[in-house]
Formats: sequence, C-alpha cells, structure tokens
Amino acid sequence: MTVLQVAALAAVALGGAAVVVSPDPLRQVIVLGIYGLSLTVLFFVFQNPDVALSEIVVSTVGLPVMVLLALRKVREQERQREEQKQRERG
Repeated sequence: MTVLQVAALAAVALGGAAVVVSPDPLRQVIVLGIYGLSLTVLFFVFQNPDVALSEIVVSTVGLPVMVLLALRKVREQERQREEQKQRERG
C-alpha cells in the first residue's frame, strides 16, 4: 500500500465520521458532498476511474442536491403548518 492510498483511506474515514457528527442538516449535506469527493479520490487512487466518475455524479452532486431539495420541502411544510396554527388561534 502506498502513502497516497493510506492518505485517501484516512480522508474517507475522517469524512464519514464528520458526516455523522455534524448536528445541523444543512452542514451535514455540505460535508456529505465533501465526503463523496474524498470517495472519488479514493477510487482514483485504487485505479478504478469508472467507479470514481460515477461516484462524482452520485455522491458529490446528485445526493446532496436531492437532500437539499427534501430539506427545503420539509421546511416549507413546517412554515405552512405554523401559519395555519396562527390563523386558527387568531
């Protein structure tokens, strides 16, 4: 194993831990994108460029965008519920 491979493995391990430890969902999505990028580097280092290219699309771009859209929808629904509760009260 080369030094670059060990460094890539360490970056993936630290990135995964950072995703889990992040308390705020928005920050978690940002860290998830960075984690996907570190996985991409890992696959390139271990000479799997085809997997790395698909990892760029899925983990670095696709998944964070989908989660951000879901968070936006949930927050929008929460606002609508709060507005409805306020209308019912007053």
